[in-house]
Amino acid sequence: MLPSSTPRLTALTPYLLSTVGKEARTLVGDRLAARGLRLWDMAVLAALADHGPQPQRDLAERLDVHPSDVVKVLDGLARLGCVDRERDTADRRRVLASISGPGRELLDELAADAEAVGERLLAPLDTAERATLHALLVRVHAHAQAGGGE
Repeated sequence: MLPSSTPRLTALTPYLLSTVGKEARTLVGDRLAARGLRLWDMAVLAALADHGPQPQRDLAERLDVHPSDVVKVLDGLARLGCVDRERDTADRRRVLASISGPGRELLDELAADAEAVGERLLAPLDTAERATLHALLVRVHAHAQAGGGE
């Protein structure tokens, strides 16, 4: 549950985004932790599903994570059979990571868990309001990713 706050704070959109985002992250994180996973596991699976096989270094850059941290996440996901890694035939020094069939199934389950969290958090909104909020957040997210938040 969100902590009670003062009208001065709730008048600030960045504060509201931060507190709701923190609650969403906690709830999704708790669901992942119940499976022995973390948000980075889901992020790596999603990036591999969306962008296909890629060198570990490119994956690290895409997710803005240190390459050694991506390797650790990939190691854990490989142990679960969720990712495959093989040498790049074009450059034998590179290792390509790809999502496996079980990884896609797990990602679908994790996305359903995240959707359930969204349903819980967005319960006060009707379907049209949820769609509007999502569309607006996609625009704000794109702007922030492009450096517009700086």
